[in-house]
Amino acid sequence: MTATSYGLIWNPSKIDEDELRSAVAEHLGDAVRWWETSEDDPGRGMAEEALEAGCRTVIAVGGDGTVRAVAETLAGTDVSLGIVPQGTGNLLARNLEVPLEDIPAALRRISAGEDRRIDLGWVRFDDQEHAFAVMVGFGVDAQMLVETDDDLKSRAGWLAYVEAMGRAMAGTEMTDVTVTLDDEEPREVRGHTMLIGNCGMVQGGLRLLPDAKLDDGLLDLLLITSDGALQWLDTVRSVVWDNGIRRLLTKDNKTVNTDSTHFHSAERIRVELQRPLQFEVDGEEVGEVTSFEVRVQAGAVKVL
Repeated sequence: MTATSYGLIWNPSKIDEDELRSAVAEHLGDAVRWWETSEDDPGRGMAEEALEAGCRTVIAVGGDGTVRAVAETLAGTDVSLGIVPQGTGNLLARNLEVPLEDIPAALRRISAGEDRRIDLGWVRFDDQEHAFAVMVGFGVDAQMLVETDDDLKSRAGWLAYVEAMGRAMAGTEMTDVTVTLDDEEPREVRGHTMLIGNCGMVQGGLRLLPDAKLDDGLLDLLLITSDGALQWLDTVRSVVWDNGIRRLLTKDNKTVNTDSTHFHSAERIRVELQRPLQFEVDGEEVGEVTSFEVRVQAGAVKVL
């Protein structure tokens, strides 16, 4: 294999093979090695084989799970990551402005060869450590916050998020949380939702973490403490208006904390929970945790 050859790791449940092979042949040529993901392995083993084969670019074709598995394997190497997003989330691709659901456009972006270094987050719990490209957390799922009715959104704009959050708040319960940022003293807080992210934009163009950047060497934290309908309205205003639309309109990049939304940034974060809660890594449920630690690996992955 040459130094410019490609390795392609694709999720067969996300895309038609003939369509993909035709597009790859047209835009990348024949110097492509193919690996197919499985239910048991979303891409890590395949990415390791691609590295061993000498591929200089490894392309993840699939959803956030495939992209995360490949990125985790490439972390710390000089091999480039290409992304052909398929599925519904595609959150890293959205934050990188990779064309969504347009295979030829995504492949053209890869073949152009323009790369940048981005950070990767790592989370440790139950004596295991996993990478994440977008965000981890507990409580109201990040995607629930933006799972709005499309018709309502087209008619009501950002007010549609009020309806979505109203549905979500019914299942939330407050709990005691101890948070330690870097080398600071631990903080005792109460909340029901915490998101820690490497980038902040989710579906609908909503930025849950307005200060998060893929290459700033920091992780950003959002703690939501809404308790009751009025505080949920305060949360919606903070996330959608104060730290979203208002920033775009006024060019004022100052993050606004409120009584129910609290933003922080750090390189390392440790969290201890009073009771076990369901935890997510890049949108994938991984079970209950009572404590976890996150850290950032600056410039971990070279992405096209």
